[in-house]
Amino acid sequence: MSTTPPPRATARTGPDLSADERGAEDGAFGWLRALGPRGRRAFGGAFGGYALDSYDYFTLPLSMVALAAYFGLDSGQTGLLTTVTLVVSAVGGALAGVLADRIGRVKALLLTVITYAVFTVACGFAPTYETLLVFRALQGLGFGGEWAVGAILVAEYADARHRGRTLGAIQSAWAVGWGLAVIVYTMVFSLADDDLAWRIMFWTGALPALLVVWVRRSVRDAPEAAAARERSSHKGSFAAIFAPARAGAPGLLRTTLFAGLLSTGVQGGYYTLATWVPTYLKTERGLSVVGTGGYMTFLISGAFTGYLTGGYLTDRLGRRRNIWLFALLSAVCVLAYANIPSGADTLLLVLGFPLGFCMSAIFSGFGSYLAELYPTAVRGTGQGFTYNTGRAVGAVFPTTVGFLADGWGVGGALVFGAIGYGLAALALLGLPETKGRELT
Repeated sequence: MSTTPPPRATARTGPDLSADERGAEDGAFGWLRALGPRGRRAFGGAFGGYALDSYDYFTLPLSMVALAAYFGLDSGQTGLLTTVTLVVSAVGGALAGVLADRIGRVKALLLTVITYAVFTVACGFAPTYETLLVFRALQGLGFGGEWAVGAILVAEYADARHRGRTLGAIQSAWAVGWGLAVIVYTMVFSLADDDLAWRIMFWTGALPALLVVWVRRSVRDAPEAAAARERSSHKGSFAAIFAPARAGAPGLLRTTLFAGLLSTGVQGGYYTLATWVPTYLKTERGLSVVGTGGYMTFLISGAFTGYLTGGYLTDRLGRRRNIWLFALLSAVCVLAYANIPSGADTLLLVLGFPLGFCMSAIFSGFGSYLAELYPTAVRGTGQGFTYNTGRAVGAVFPTTVGFLADGWGVGGALVFGAIGYGLAALALLGLPETKGRELT
């Protein structure tokens, strides 16, 4: 890595702040004020990009029953649609991370948004299952990169004291996009025949085009971080994030391996639920389209609240404690949700809130934690690779549930997701605490 110490990539903190400045940055929205005007525009771009990333992703799980009927698919084939999206997203995420380090955060963000929007729309025109599978894979290229690039962009503007809350708020955009997808799904599938409705859902994936125009005109990289990145001769280097420790140089190999395992566990559990809960509610609980939307509202409301609460707790408790806490609670909620007795639909409705809360709160520390584990010159590469490799390996979980569902039922197979949260807790044993760390 470059031997010249780079300037700090965050706003002034600690004793550098006057009493008046510190007071202005306290309170419920102190983290937002601390970003400054340029940082708030970056926040808006990253938030919008991630919300629409989520929207485009959920067009598939919400349409899965209609797709299966239209193309005559079994559970394994429908699960493969999710798996191929997530596996290819690892490639997209790694490439986007390298691009973010080499051409800048904002340019890489624009490329990811354009990619996932174009291929989500293309899915709506797919004439065969095989064509849909290819388009969904290509959508994964953009889907994989957006979060890592947007999170880094905002992290490099954020004050170290507020970074957990700031990136937790970015994570909450996922619930916003998810909720928007459920609203559109409820309307589209109520008004159109299923054979056309699933195509309309994918066509609405063109919405991100509006965001691209605004980001191109209004958002810029954090100046100090951009300057530090440009001075390094190792920017965007895979070799750097896999460098083993040597005398006088700590290396990043251990960090990369354990961060990848952490991401695998959390996302394996999450995508199991995100992919199969809508199908579970319709096929095993017998809920209508409107009924499924109502139950999903509780789940998504819990998710939104969990993202914001988890962001606050990751600043208060620390990155590792927050993840440990919600890994345990998420596993408990998955087991409880999958074993609710038949007919206890009120309990199913109520338990959706804590399930969504816990499985989302665990994500809130990811943006700040992964950003703090890597230096500026390879932050995009490290965060993009570990997050999306975890997503790709974790994609095995939804497919496994798909194949198990034929014998166990979807509800019984959902418990497989709890294993992912156990892996996440194990991975933390190999990673340091980074609370309060300045970005260098």
